[in-house]
Amino acid sequence: MRSTLLLSLLALAGCPREPRPRQDVNVVVTVNGEALSRSDFERLLSREAQAMEGAAPRTPEQVEPFKQALLDTLVERVLLLQAAKEKRVEVTTEEVDRRMLSLSSEYPAGTFDETLARAGTSRAALTRTTREQLTVEKLLAREVHARVAVTEEQIRRYFEEHPAEFEEPEQVRAAQIVVKGPDEARRVQQQLWQGKKFGELAKRYSLSPDARIGGDLGFFARGTMPPAFDEVVFRLNVGGTSDVVTTEYGYHLFRVLEKKPARKRELTEVRGLIEERLLAELRSEAQRRFVDELREKATVQVNPEALAQVSVHATPVQGSEP
Repeated sequence: MRSTLLLSLLALAGCPREPRPRQDVNVVVTVNGEALSRSDFERLLSREAQAMEGAAPRTPEQVEPFKQALLDTLVERVLLLQAAKEKRVEVTTEEVDRRMLSLSSEYPAGTFDETLARAGTSRAALTRTTREQLTVEKLLAREVHARVAVTEEQIRRYFEEHPAEFEEPEQVRAAQIVVKGPDEARRVQQQLWQGKKFGELAKRYSLSPDARIGGDLGFFARGTMPPAFDEVVFRLNVGGTSDVVTTEYGYHLFRVLEKKPARKRELTEVRGLIEERLLAELRSEAQRRFVDELREKATVQVNPEALAQVSVHATPVQGSEP
């Protein structure tokens, strides 16, 4: 998720906005008098196309939907930042530094600035855009999300109306030993017959990564593991050990450790999950209404001529940013 956020921030970095008295051929859109130039819009569009790699639009017809999507995103961003300014929403330097540290920590040491440079931006530009992003997040948290709550009645109704979501299928907890050849598998099987512990033999002989924990695969339902696994373990009783099973991964011996029958989870078990899901939906709806209200009150002027001249080109090098 953080990587997705970084891509979004990169796409928005390096986009200064200047109030202009009126539109001209170099202005794509003005939002309450705040202008976005054609050159800035074109650079942002090119960055997004570059981030998409093989799915990047190539023809003018393919570019048009991306133009409109980016235009909507930028208009919404400006409206939210204007609302934040009006409501005196502020972000501290410490908050920005923490977010920047979080973003950079996902990259090997010394490569973060290289990544920014390849994207045609800089740490300073990303820092500015990060501040704007945090400002929007704080605005929404205070003016939208804090005013949304999920009732107990809504949680209960969702539970009753979506019973299939809370059906828990039969599950098996099994362990395995995987070896390369049938002869080796038979030798391990012989040791099991002699009373050797399954987990100890798994640690000693198994080639699977789970060997270090005695071959324990944990609980799983049908369809989670390869079909050959299901065919064996769901037929065994607890404590039962399979014959040698051949798959593309090698030669296996399975032991069933525990079983859980199919059941429907209780409301008390899934209440938090339902509340989280409903809260996300309600916040999303409230956020959309909030933005729609800002749009209704705003003066947004799109310049079709300037927008039509926007094209996708190679992302400029870092030094070319304004």
